Amino acid sequence: MPRLYDDLATWWPLMSAPEDYAEEAEFYGASLVAACTVPPQTVLELGSGGGNNASHMKTRFRLTLVDPSPGMLAHSRTLNPECEHIEGDMRTVRLGREFDAVFIHDAICYMTSEDKLRQAVHTAFVHCRPGGGAVFCPDYVRENFVPGVEDGGHDGAGRSLRYLEWMTDPDPEDTTYTVDYAYMLREGDGSVRVEHDRHLEGLFARARWLTLIAEAGFEVSALPFEHSELEPGAHEVFIGRKPRR
Repeated sequence: MPRLYDDLATWWPLMSAPEDYAEEAEFYGASLVAACTVPPQTVLELGSGGGNNASHMKTRFRLTLVDPSPGMLAHSRTLNPECEHIEGDMRTVRLGREFDAVFIHDAICYMTSEDKLRQAVHTAFVHCRPGGGAVFCPDYVRENFVPGVEDGGHDGAGRSLRYLEWMTDPDPEDTTYTVDYAYMLREGDGSVRVEHDRHLEGLFARARWLTLIAEAGFEVSALPFEHSELEPGAHEVFIGRKPRR
């Protein structure tokens, strides 16, 4: 598990703030509605992390949030106390019930092989009600990946975080890319320490996404991701609709 979700998880709110997610959460909510044959009420989010998307989407849906990190679930429980939280892995969790829709945000990027991605998509299918839909949101597909650097961070009560994010693809022939983070962490006394964290993330061709989602049993399509900070048409989300029985 990357350190951000493990020993550095207490810093998460200074890495990524809920207000930063308002625009994209609105898009994801509309995408979930469009994916379903009837307006969804119950939504399962797999890989829900610290609950930033949920903090906006909970006004629209009744959410069940699943994540493997106890630290991230703790943040989400504080932010979204009205939501159900369950510790679990999106590849293997089985809740024994169906939902109107299933949502997997960028946590799907941690599926680093086709087998892992296939398992996560199958989990979404198993938990999706017939006529319901699923939305999968990878940061990149093979065709639009561009190495780059980003930075950010926030200030909190008595502590601050700034980060540098460096994305590279050391081996274009495999199904992964690497994201290295340098975190500068300032404590109350003004001292700063620097921590390194490496995230290995999955990178698959667009056609493989469409094939794997279809193989799970979904009717599959792609939808351009609309966001004011991105070039129109530069990114997509993948939609799966579960056929009615």
